[in-house]
Amino acid sequence: MRQLILDLLPEASPSLENFVAGSNAEVLTGLADWLAPTRHEPLFFLWGDAGAGKSHLLQACQASYLDAQLDADLSGISPDSSWHAVDNVEALSEIGQIALFNLINRLPAHAGRLLAAASVPPLRLAMREDLRTRLASGLLYRLQPLSDAEKLAALAEQARARGLVLPPDAFNYLFSRAPRDMRSLAALLATIDRYSLEHKRPVTLPLLREILQTSLNI
Repeated sequence: MRQLILDLLPEASPSLENFVAGSNAEVLTGLADWLAPTRHEPLFFLWGDAGAGKSHLLQACQASYLDAQLDADLSGISPDSSWHAVDNVEALSEIGQIALFNLINRLPAHAGRLLAAASVPPLRLAMREDLRTRLASGLLYRLQPLSDAEKLAALAEQARARGLVLPPDAFNYLFSRAPRDMRSLAALLATIDRYSLEHKRPVTLPLLREILQTSLNI
């Protein structure tokens, strides 16, 4: 039997529409308002725990996206872009901090915007003081992670949208064995759907066990 490789990204590209807001409706509204062309605040900062959805929102905004965990020096900053998103700011090197500080200083002159994200608010970042102050001067929102109940509701809705019938204990079974952030869970649900259709088998707990073993080596 062909082994399935689980892609940990959802089938659809991140967007504001497919972001599962949970208790973050105010954040989503604030971000959508900031993105409006009539708004001119140059800086929007998101912070929150891993898995809360920061990367999803940064990638959803169609900015020039950089992840400081992958590019700590921000060497990939596009000089031709006025619209930037920098993820995992806490991972910036000294060179990257200087690059981000200079970028923020250039924003007003070019009507530029920066959407940044970290695990803690700006003033708690372990970095140069002038950069922390700059980051704290913009709009600041905290993202709350989804509760298990909110994740279950979101997955149930996605399953209904796919016409996917799951056994009563399916979600609890997946929660106890698979990664529990929404991106991974949504990708796993897509894998279950494809696997069930490909093998023409209904979704049962033995089938889920088979998928997890072949996809995640569990």
